[in-house]
Amino acid sequence: MNIPKLDINTTNNLLAFSAGIDSTALFFLMLEEEISFDIAIVNYNQRVQAKDEVIYARQLAHKYNKKCFVSNYPEHNKFNEKDAREYRYDFFKEIITKNNYNSLVTAHQLNDKLEWFLMQFAKGAGVSELLGMQKYSSKDNYQIIKPLLECSKTSLQEYLDNKCKKYFIDESNYDEKYKRNFFRHNFSDKLLEEFEAGIVKSFKYLNVDNESLFKNIKETRIDELSIYEYDNDINIAIRIIDKNLKKRGILISNSTREEIKKYKELVISHKISIAITDHKIYIAPFTIQKMDKKFKEKCRINKIPKKIRAYMFKLEQEELFIL
Repeated sequence: MNIPKLDINTTNNLLAFSAGIDSTALFFLMLEEEISFDIAIVNYNQRVQAKDEVIYARQLAHKYNKKCFVSNYPEHNKFNEKDAREYRYDFFKEIITKNNYNSLVTAHQLNDKLEWFLMQFAKGAGVSELLGMQKYSSKDNYQIIKPLLECSKTSLQEYLDNKCKKYFIDESNYDEKYKRNFFRHNFSDKLLEEFEAGIVKSFKYLNVDNESLFKNIKETRIDELSIYEYDNDINIAIRIIDKNLKKRGILISNSTREEIKKYKELVISHKISIAITDHKIYIAPFTIQKMDKKFKEKCRINKIPKKIRAYMFKLEQEELFIL
């Protein structure tokens, strides 16, 4: 059973809890390491045992002096994984904002990471997409920490069983109508049974290689405007844009990536303006604003892309930026 130190350095943490193997193991591991945290759980009203899972969450919180936040997914909402995920993260964000948590801690583990890798690999993806599940990432005003990405589900279950800790098993995890379950049961779980140590090493090597691609990238951030200096490699530019948009809650398709390569300047989802020049990448909220001639001339002289100018003008009017 291999469970390394969690490596959580933030002091005000919210644990995304479900009462399943992964999050229950993480709950007790965080207790053992004396990491400060509270818990949040969503009842999707899709299974009979969901109410018992919420009761268990509240019992644990009471026993170990933790706050327990509970949300019930609206029964009139049609359930699907995408909407459920958005609902869950909106709920977490609301709690984090109201209570000033530094980090959201989730119980994604090695099986999840390999499952994601294989799903992306099967549909066509680059290194950054294949390694989308990282230990640390940023979202809005908080950090997301996934401390169990080197731990297999089997090792977490053994940990709980050895300590005689209660947990629930979600039967929907066995339904192969969900793509993630199909990959899990037919590929990722079987690979980890035979090659866990090698797979952990490979992910470490791939992460180092991926970080090397972006080590010379410089970002300047002014409010919601990001300006990157890069080496004029269009593929790196696309990766940078991809990562930035994910932080803003926008996922782009392969066809959109090809449009960015072709046109270099466009608006994504009617929300975000993208512009690529020889050595700079501009990303800003899409803004329509009347600009004076003096500002337009400054933009022309400084070679500011047209779709970025309105937001820059807004920043200048608010005295946040001077061109």
